[in-house]
Amino acid sequence: MKNSKKVILFLFALPVLLMAQSSTPTLESNAEKIAEVQTHADYVWTMVAAFLVFFMQAGFAMVEAGLTRAKNTVNILMKNLMDFSVGSLIFWAIGFGIMFGTTTTGFFGTDGFFLSDFTKDGDPWLFAFWLFQVVFAATAATIVSGAMAERTKFIGYIAYSAVITAIIYPVFGSWAWGSLYNGSGWLEGLGFIDFAGSTVVHSVGGWAALAGAIVLGPRIGKFDRNGRAKAIPGHNITLAALGTFILWFGWFGFNPGSTTAAITDIASIAVNTNLAAAAGAVGAMFTAWFVFKKPEATMTFNGALAGLVAITAGCANVSALSSVIIGLTSGVIVVLSVIFIERTLKIDDPVGAISVHGVCGAWGTLMAGVLDINGFSLSVVGVQLLGIVSAFVWTFTTAFILFKLIQKTIGLRVSPEEELEGLDVGEHGLECYPEFEKVSK
Repeated sequence: MKNSKKVILFLFALPVLLMAQSSTPTLESNAEKIAEVQTHADYVWTMVAAFLVFFMQAGFAMVEAGLTRAKNTVNILMKNLMDFSVGSLIFWAIGFGIMFGTTTTGFFGTDGFFLSDFTKDGDPWLFAFWLFQVVFAATAATIVSGAMAERTKFIGYIAYSAVITAIIYPVFGSWAWGSLYNGSGWLEGLGFIDFAGSTVVHSVGGWAALAGAIVLGPRIGKFDRNGRAKAIPGHNITLAALGTFILWFGWFGFNPGSTTAAITDIASIAVNTNLAAAAGAVGAMFTAWFVFKKPEATMTFNGALAGLVAITAGCANVSALSSVIIGLTSGVIVVLSVIFIERTLKIDDPVGAISVHGVCGAWGTLMAGVLDINGFSLSVVGVQLLGIVSAFVWTFTTAFILFKLIQKTIGLRVSPEEELEGLDVGEHGLECYPEFEKVSK
């Protein structure tokens, strides 16, 4: 009887003993498990960062709506929604392949369209990487809406958004970032530094905004008979402030997330990002205080954004002190640039997008080379200048031609009557604030 019990217990215990023996850790199995945990962490961090960057669309919408007039609010919100919606589909179909597909020339990719690189047993990293990249593409496209606000036909804007997401942004992105997946760009081969996109994303958006604002012309009433600029105040500074905070928050996904890996570098990148934004706000506030005799709020908001844009290129390769310098100088530059573009060049940019993204994006890209933590190198600075000029020539030229074509075909600017009434009614048949009473002056 006792022997039978022992046999039965042994038979029950045998599978457990075998499992325990088979699960005994080895150096190889430990290394595999550690690599698996790191891979999963990389996915989670990249996805969370992508979600933060997506939330920046709300920030752009709030800043642009707040700094423009109430009668155009629906139009602003629709453009920010639809440039992401249309852009996502176009980037899936065409843009991603051009930007990150394989290339023999170093100028653009030739495969990977419609995410065709993925097979049933393929690496799912493609999906994580694509999602992180599409929110960047949407950022470049949405920058333009602020500079062209209050007078652009909705259909013309949608057409532009499709082309920038399909061709203009991906081509330059391939030059600078192609090797992040299957490509190999000529500019990155020279050592071009733009970690998270001061030039690739922001200057591309800013220079396209410049082309659009020039082709469109100023809003009715922006300049008097003598060419002097007249202020057209935004309708809701609270929205503009909220949008600034949302963008600042989202930038903690934009810059640290560009590691696409859960590594310790994200801490220093986040600190550099925050310091530059803070210094940008301070620099812009004091510059505006000196110029306008008041600490002007909207200039200060743009100063924070200018600092964020400028540090985006060098956030992974400059010190904390350099980040403060980059942010502070960007805050000064953005105020002076807004004044110069409006008063000297007579270009109407309702939200300062050209200065924040185009000018300060270029400045930050240059400073990433000048203040490189690895030491100053004239050749590195030369490559940075080459990248800045290449971005301007490519983007401004192609965007200018595009806007002219839109102008000659489907139309780019609304009628004077629609502009005076507001684009909400003329373009969308809807008022954002229906309880407001319209008053003619």
